[in-house]
Amino acid sequence: MNNKKLIRYAGSIVTACLGVSMSAQATETLNYAHAYPSGSIPDKAAHQYARDVKEFSGGELSVKVYPSTLLTGSEMSDGIRDGLADSGGVLTVYFPSIYPHINMMNESSMQLQLMDQELVAEGLGALAFEGAMSEFMFFNCPECNQEYADQNQVYTGNSASSRYAMLCTKEVTEQAHMEGLRLRVAGAHWSRWIQAFGGTSLSMTVGELTEALDQGVIDCTASAIPELINLGMIETVTDITTDIPGGAYTGASAASTNQGVWRSLTAEQRNALLRAGAHYAASVPYESIMQEQATLERAREEGINIHQASPELLTATREFVEKDLQRNIEYYASRHRVTRGNEMMEDFRGLLEKWLVLVQEVDSGKELGELFWNEVYSRVGVNSHGL
Repeated sequence: MNNKKLIRYAGSIVTACLGVSMSAQATETLNYAHAYPSGSIPDKAAHQYARDVKEFSGGELSVKVYPSTLLTGSEMSDGIRDGLADSGGVLTVYFPSIYPHINMMNESSMQLQLMDQELVAEGLGALAFEGAMSEFMFFNCPECNQEYADQNQVYTGNSASSRYAMLCTKEVTEQAHMEGLRLRVAGAHWSRWIQAFGGTSLSMTVGELTEALDQGVIDCTASAIPELINLGMIETVTDITTDIPGGAYTGASAASTNQGVWRSLTAEQRNALLRAGAHYAASVPYESIMQEQATLERAREEGINIHQASPELLTATREFVEKDLQRNIEYYASRHRVTRGNEMMEDFRGLLEKWLVLVQEVDSGKELGELFWNEVYSRVGVNSHGL
């Protein structure tokens, strides 16, 4: 081989190697953790989020999903803060002193019981609350974003459940059934609700629910109906009451991202995470609503009793909610020094009423994701948010 050919040959090898190196550098993999079992609705949504991130980033970013293996729900916030995961689903209710502003807003979700019931029918109330919560978090609550920043995190996407029901080992349809009832709750508002009717509230992670019901530690859990299957409770629960306590769990960041990771990304890559986050925010509540009827049908096949609360209990619950919304503001003011409670609730109420109208014509999870993107996530300044 003469010198010219040797030089060209060597050059081609270097070029090929550089191409491989540049290709390897072009794709960055982010580790994403959540606290739900593999195959559950949140896990399926997380894998769709990973596919969306890859698509919206043009292949520059990829996401590896760790379902309930890398971090538990109680470890999630610290794990993302410390970089054990690049991003993940933070259930803020586990950390009342760390995320008080976020939790206060989440604990107002029972106000859906007071809304026009035609607008909240068939789970649309949960979708509206999710849209309102996303918009509120990004644009109306600097305190909420500071709570994430204090934990070395950036809020990049919300998550919500479908409506909350009672999954029990006994019938609970009357006020008399509430006396002495031991109820697992995922928020202080549901705790105050059960206590107002003579029961006891208990707090525990989602991974503990099935065993707690099976061993009689709790009589019921206030949970979204699809959790019956998601968390393997179908062999333990005997009775479901579908219309109490109401509300939804919306105090979760579907994609809380480590601040250092967020800041290391380009503006285009941050935009891709936000767009994927919009679809993630839509996916969990929409798919939960779709699965709710299938879950109830499966429950009937398994011999589980399906109930509705008595009119008297529903009326008493709505009376409780009207008083508790103000009590919630006062609690967070005295306990956690939340100073803008009344203003925040007023702002949020306006957003919720707007979103109750917006979600009425949504026909698919994809359509809801695009609605969230167009109305909220696309407006986030990727050169300022979290920087």
